[in-house]
Amino acid sequence: MRFILSLFLVFTLFSSAQNNYPQDYFSNPLEIPIVLAGTFAELRSNHFHSGIDIKTQQRKGLNINASASGFVSRIKVAHFGYGKALYITHPNGYTTVYAHLQKFSPDIEAYVKKQQYENESYEIELFPKAEDLPVLKNNLVAYSGNSGGSGGPHLHFEIRDKKERPINPMLFGIDVKDTSNPVIKSIYAYPLNKNSFINKSNSKQKLRLTPLKNGDYMTENIEASGTIGFGISTVDRQDLAANSNGVYNIQTFINGNRNFEIDFKRFSFSETKHLNQLIDYEHFSTQKQRIQKLFRINNPLSLFKSTLNDGFIKVEDSTYSVYKVRVADYKNNESWVTVHIKGTKKSISKSEEKKVTPYFIKADQTTNLKSGGVSIDLYKDTFYEDFYIDFEVNNDTLTLHKDVKATKKNFTITYDVSKYTNEDRNKLYIARLIGYKNYPAYTYTTRKNHFLIAKTKKLGTFALATDTIKPKISAVNFKDKQWLSKYRYLKIKIDDQGSGISSYRATINGKWILMEYDYKTKVLIYDFNDSVVTDTKNNLKVIVTDNVGNNSTFESLFYRK
Repeated sequence: MRFILSLFLVFTLFSSAQNNYPQDYFSNPLEIPIVLAGTFAELRSNHFHSGIDIKTQQRKGLNINASASGFVSRIKVAHFGYGKALYITHPNGYTTVYAHLQKFSPDIEAYVKKQQYENESYEIELFPKAEDLPVLKNNLVAYSGNSGGSGGPHLHFEIRDKKERPINPMLFGIDVKDTSNPVIKSIYAYPLNKNSFINKSNSKQKLRLTPLKNGDYMTENIEASGTIGFGISTVDRQDLAANSNGVYNIQTFINGNRNFEIDFKRFSFSETKHLNQLIDYEHFSTQKQRIQKLFRINNPLSLFKSTLNDGFIKVEDSTYSVYKVRVADYKNNESWVTVHIKGTKKSISKSEEKKVTPYFIKADQTTNLKSGGVSIDLYKDTFYEDFYIDFEVNNDTLTLHKDVKATKKNFTITYDVSKYTNEDRNKLYIARLIGYKNYPAYTYTTRKNHFLIAKTKKLGTFALATDTIKPKISAVNFKDKQWLSKYRYLKIKIDDQGSGISSYRATINGKWILMEYDYKTKVLIYDFNDSVVTDTKNNLKVIVTDNVGNNSTFESLFYRK
């Protein structure tokens, strides 16, 4: 192993010398030391993490400064995703991204609000000209927050190249204290065809993992035959945080020869969907644990580097092999796993049975499934592999396999609802049934004549659901006919128990007002500093509409000097 390690260190030093990214150009965007809640390219739901998540000491409102001089090239405000996000383009061709913001610096905030009021929309996307919003390095551009799909206060920070590909910010000299080795949580062995077996079984095997005194790991010895592969669950932790973060590099070796490598340096947004083919998707769907496959099957990810036979291992009878996995973080802290493999042709005592249904999906062909007024369009290249799919329609309930197959793109579900009256039809939507209680989760549904149409990437059980209940609207921090002269904010809570909130609109004395919506707290907030309110007597009106068109109106009178 030491010989292999020495070879690798030579390779690492050579690779570091080839790092052409500027090392002193970008500075820490915060005024506190960098402690990470999330690392670059770590495995997330349906995507790789495109930046680093910097902790903000569980606070909002910390100063965020431009990491380098440039100009604001894009601003996006959304209820979900990045929430409030700022993009700064720099003279060297790179773009930095700052997301989940509380608000922008005063000049940028004024620029954005002007456009929001002109468009009468909270959600907005702007592309300022280079001369509109120039910024200098280390100057204030925003304040940290928790907007969008953030699970807690932090700054999501990215560096992208001219092709909009996110790159690991650590490559630019952004430093994080890390002296801890990655943690290997589990390792699995996979027979990769019907003629392969591991420990007399044709099914995936979880291997017993034993930590060694030097920090490495050893598994139980295995007996195998045919083509096999391995998968690993691993995380990294930095010195100042307990978060389970992603690793930087994984390599495998078979009898001293490099077998496979995945390097988390850079990727494109167009390929991030292939994460679901990198992991054991069925295992994740059923066990909620991401096992990263150390072999490649029908996966075009650019993160793959050196591979021998795509990471597959062919085990011959009467052979002895040593398989090693090296997991490293950016600071080159490493952990090794060793697996001893004995090749044998012993008979299989347990063979995995493949379920056969009347419906066989060929991944390279378009397939239409139809039954009982429900039609499914599975387009070419929706899936990564051919398989037998479960398909059954019982009344208005559609069983479309289990969510154990990774998809590349949306497929279409169409319900013929002509048997319903027009009144009932307008309150229907297509729902995916989730959890043991089969909770009907709204799937974005469109209407065309007497058809309901939904597009989704997830298999599972679907049904028609009805929503006849209007959204709820209530005041949070005021009462009807109250004097609000000393108030800075007006807060309204909105909620919908059926199909969910689709839109809202608020006015004071007939003038549209900007109300920020935080879906996590279900609260709308208006800032009186927007100076829309100029009268003493004011009529507030809020209209909220759900996804099938039910709407509620809230009105209240307040006074202000």
